[in-house]
Amino acid sequence: MLIDTHCHLDAAEYDADRDAVAARAQQAGVGGIVVPAVAAFNFQATAECRRYGGVEIALGMHPMYVHVHREAHLALLDEALRRERPIAIGEIGLDRFQSRIDRPGVHDEDLERQEFFFVEQLKLAARYDLPVLLHIRRANDQILKQLRRIRVPGGIAHAFNGSMQQAQEYLKLGFKLGFGGAMTYTRATSLRRLAVELPLSAIVLETDGPDIPPEWIAKRRNEPAELPRIARVLAELRGVSAEEVACRTTENAKEILGLRSSA
Repeated sequence: MLIDTHCHLDAAEYDADRDAVAARAQQAGVGGIVVPAVAAFNFQATAECRRYGGVEIALGMHPMYVHVHREAHLALLDEALRRERPIAIGEIGLDRFQSRIDRPGVHDEDLERQEFFFVEQLKLAARYDLPVLLHIRRANDQILKQLRRIRVPGGIAHAFNGSMQQAQEYLKLGFKLGFGGAMTYTRATSLRRLAVELPLSAIVLETDGPDIPPEWIAKRRNEPAELPRIARVLAELRGVSAEEVACRTTENAKEILGLRSSA
């Protein structure tokens, strides 16, 4: 059994066949899926994904949606945390790539708003004793700085792509590191090296569906049913069995997210 620790099952890309996507995941041996929210507008849609067996949710405000976030939404998040009882706060973090390249002209003001919402959500995580699902693009050092200042009960550095030194800093703070489709590309030499050199106890698996498709589906839509093959790539890189990777990464996910043993 595998756990997909990060999949946006509520996304519009799944509207036409969401039931089939969930069924294929179950048939492929993906017994658990964590669905994170991205903004106040999809808290409810995220929560509704729990109708599928094995789905757990996280609620949070994503840095790439900073242009729609409002301070009042933090109160909505607080209320939703009490009402919906998610297993984590997420997807939260910082995105310096998106601010400075894809959206020119936003720059410092955008980054300041991202940091404001990130810090306020870390405070909520500390208050509710919940782990966090981190979005990190070109911002590992900035995120680590805030995590040292506002201590939360660990979480997952989603789609990790930092250095070994940064990885070790996350581990010291009680985090696991998410690996998925990006690791499957043969050209991703640095990421694949990390996947081998890190202790297996540090790693959880994810798809980030519908995004970050693995190499074999290239630019097509990603989904949780691809996770077993992603796990096999990790096993081959490390020279261990796929069963060992499935067992260890599943236990890692349960540990960091407080999932029931039957999840």
